[in-house]
Formats: sequence, structure tokens, C-alpha cells
Amino acid sequence: MVNLIKNEWMKIFKRPGTYVMIAILIVIISIFGIFQKYQEREFKLDKNWEQTLHQENEALKKQMEQSNSKLEKQYYKEEIAINDYRIVHHLPFNEKYNVWSFVKDASQLIILAGLFTIIISAGIVASEFNWGTIKLLLIRPINRSKILASKYLTVLLFALLMLAILFAISAILGAVLFGTPDHPVPYLKYANGQVTEQNIIVYLMIYYGLSSINTIMLATMAFMISSVFRSSSLAIGLSLFLLFTGAQFTLLLSIKFSWAKYILFANTDLMQYVDGTPMMEGMSMSFSVIMLLVYFVIFQLLAFLVFKKRDVAA
Repeated sequence: MVNLIKNEWMKIFKRPGTYVMIAILIVIISIFGIFQKYQEREFKLDKNWEQTLHQENEALKKQMEQSNSKLEKQYYKEEIAINDYRIVHHLPFNEKYNVWSFVKDASQLIILAGLFTIIISAGIVASEFNWGTIKLLLIRPINRSKILASKYLTVLLFALLMLAILFAISAILGAVLFGTPDHPVPYLKYANGQVTEQNIIVYLMIYYGLSSINTIMLATMAFMISSVFRSSSLAIGLSLFLLFTGAQFTLLLSIKFSWAKYILFANTDLMQYVDGTPMMEGMSMSFSVIMLLVYFVIFQLLAFLVFKKRDVAA
């Protein structure tokens, strides 16, 4: 299996397009950093931040009293608790922009890393059929499941590489442009009725990981389409369309239909359980994880069953 993965890895990096994608990601991060540096000039620390939080809490309490939604009331309750914790422990919400602020903002580019991962995933099987190399691959005395599994694991490794590049370049560039804080303000997390502090670096790693779930699931779907239909263009086109529109369509459906919570894109944003509120009532972290596993198993079963039965001469 290890040799198969090495072989697939070499195939990916023999393509000039792979280096172009990595270069584009680094250039976009750099442009984003320059833009943020320019925006930093307009940033001003709020010296009366405690008073600001008191006023915000008063507004949140009024909104909580007027709301009829359990989800909204829970959200207001958490925000009020976090604001109170900041006031008591003297933790300002608007610290000077620094490397970790930039790394958090640069997470918006995960969608770009996801786009490149989908392109690799969509072509890793279909290209073998287009180039005719699939015959040489499948006539070898190696189980077809191992061959396909090695390709999928290579896709996951490429996704991790793109995320690592995004995180590392953002951290390096952020440190150069904005500096590192002597005492970084920790991330405040509300859980089980209490507010706790979490190391900002640990939080950012979790944030990047959970924010990449949407990319992983779409890459898995693209891999399935590539394996079943042998078409990289179909896999890329459909996956990219859903990457940019899936969440919006699901949100619109959730307004009127309760079954919308079973749609894939209602569950890919696991950060909604960390920093926000669930899209619909009845949803929880465990519910979304179960739904993601169901979709993942379906995608993989389709890919492996069809690939195993595929005629080598086809």
C-alpha cells in the first residue's frame, strides 16, 4: 500500500499543474496579507471596550427576551456569558492585529485549497482511463481495492499538504507583517454552562481542521464520480458548483423544510457547533458527524463497487 501511495504521489508531482496550484495558493496568501496590512492602518483599539461589552450585553438580553427560538436564545446566552468573562478577567475582544489574527482571517482561503484538492481528486482515477494507463495498472497482481484506496489516501494527503501550506505560510507571513503578541488573548469557549480558555494556536488548528470538512466531503464525492463515470470534467464541474452553492441552497431549503437537515451541506460546517448555532433545531455535533459518515460510506461504496467490477478493456 505504501508503495502504491508513493507511486500516486509521484504522478501528482510530475504534473506542472500541481506546482502551479501551490504557487497560486502562496501568491494569493501574500496578496491577502498585503491587503490586511493596508487595512491595519484603519484599525483602532477601543479603550472603552468594557463599556462596549456592557452595552452589547444589554442589547443581547433584550433580543433574547423577544426571541421565540431556542437556538437564538442559547446563542445570546453564550455571547453574554463570554462577554461577562472578558470583563471579569480583563480580556479585551479587540486586541492589536497580530500573526494569529491573520492566520484566522486567512482561513477564508481554505476554499481555494479545497478547489485544488477537488481538481486532483477528480482526475486521479479518470485520467488513468483517458490516458489508457488504467489497463497497465489493473492487470498487475494487486487487489483493485488497494489500488483505489491508495489513490483516495493520496488525495487526503494532498488536502493535508494544501492546508499545511496555507497554515504555515499564513503564520510566517503574519509574523513578518504583523508581529507576534507577547501575551496572546486566548480563545474563549462556552461549554456545559461554563466559559473556558483555550490556547489560540490549538483553537486555530481545530478551526482549520473543522473548516476543511466541506472540502474533504466534496473531494470524496469528486473521487466517487471520477471512479464511476470516468469523467474528470463532470466530477470537477459538479463538485465546484456544489462547493460554491451547496450551503446557500441548503440554507434556503431549511427555512421551509425540516428534512433539509439531512442534506450533506447542512452538516459539513461543524464550526456552527463551536462558534455559532446549528442551522436547524434538532441538529447537534453528533448528528452532523453521523450524517457525514453516512454520506462518506455511500460515496466510497459506489466508488469501490463500480471500480472493482470495471472491465479493464472498457
